[in-house]
Amino acid sequence: LREDNRVDPRIIKVLEPFGLDGAQPTSTIDHSSSLEEQLLFSAETEGFFHQIDESITNNVAPIEGIERSTEVIQGPDGNDIKLYIHKPVNSSDAMPCIYHTHGGGMVILQGSMGIYSHWRDRLSATGMVVVGVEFRNGAGALGDHPFPAGLSDSMAGLDWVYTNKTQLGISKIILSGESGGGNLALALTLRAKKEGQLDKVQGTYALCPYIYGNYGTKPSELVSLFENDGYFLSAQSMGVLAAVYDPSRENAQNPLCWPYHARVAELEGLPPHVISVNELDPLRDEGLVYFRKLMQAGVDARGRTVNGTVHAADVLFPNAIPEVTDATINDIASFARSL
Repeated sequence: LREDNRVDPRIIKVLEPFGLDGAQPTSTIDHSSSLEEQLLFSAETEGFFHQIDESITNNVAPIEGIERSTEVIQGPDGNDIKLYIHKPVNSSDAMPCIYHTHGGGMVILQGSMGIYSHWRDRLSATGMVVVGVEFRNGAGALGDHPFPAGLSDSMAGLDWVYTNKTQLGISKIILSGESGGGNLALALTLRAKKEGQLDKVQGTYALCPYIYGNYGTKPSELVSLFENDGYFLSAQSMGVLAAVYDPSRENAQNPLCWPYHARVAELEGLPPHVISVNELDPLRDEGLVYFRKLMQAGVDARGRTVNGTVHAADVLFPNAIPEVTDATINDIASFARSL
């Protein structure tokens, strides 16, 4: 990565202390390993990302003027789901709501982490209500709950937000998430269509969505899986998380599990979408393929590539690349207001 002249040098500086500025060391664990080994790998990866989160959020200035609260609702399996609600202080007019599903491949990480709380604050500071959902994960501290647990929890949270729109001061709901959260935002939209509930979703903004699933096979159309493999993420580790999310592999072609596999006809009639990808991300091209399918389906869709950046850099590294983060925040806000 450090030798690729496309990368923003400030990103190299952030990744260097964690040894992520060069080629990723090859692991013996892959998509074909035992589930036990994959779960252990996922838990270790989660611990590593917690270290990165701590390092980043220790140096991020808090966002003033945001009121934060937590609501606990009951999930579809009698489980508790936390919803993290961020609103501008003293807001009276109804505002757009960003319903945020956090990254982590649907398998690791938590919405309570510092970087995600900061992201919700940043979005809310543009004049929006932001609700983050703490869904069950495939592994790690909130695991082991494979597909469809996380999607079902996210749907339950969306139902609650929709039911409480007036009380929350919400004018419309936009689904948004990065990486695995991008998968869930797209899958929630597909599920809402399937269940006749698209009135709950006015738009969807997915960042660097993790939606292909079959990372043991790299198709030629996904050039970025070759070109950017090992840049912050590796196809091998993505394959492990995918196997943990759907251990039986029964849902390998199910668009609710892996939206990449949706047919154009299944996308017809969806609300407006933005698909934002990172130039140096192995996952870049799966997002662009989905964007093209949306266009073919007649959906009001816009594609966006954040040049010079690795996977989710505009979310994860606000101090290193502040104007890049600001541009993404402002783009989400302007999309929400346009609906």
